[in-house]
Amino acid sequence: MAYRPVTVDRTRLTIMGVVFPDIETLDSTADALGSNMFEGFEPTEKSVSIIRDYVCNKITFQQLAQLTKEKAYA
Repeated sequence: MAYRPVTVDRTRLTIMGVVFPDIETLDSTADALGSNMFEGFEPTEKSVSIIRDYVCNKITFQQLAQLTKEKAYA
């Protein structure tokens, strides 16, 4: 697995081009992504948007689990 940098733009409130509603949500998501990347997680734009939707309560934990099971993040 090759290292793939994650682009975080705090001015535009984006991670990998995915827009976040505020700096707090962006920062907490970026921290979580970084921690999981140490464990081998390779984020995609789709996975970042799914995580954002969960953090912003747009999807439930059950929906998050189902999307993960279906590998919808790829």
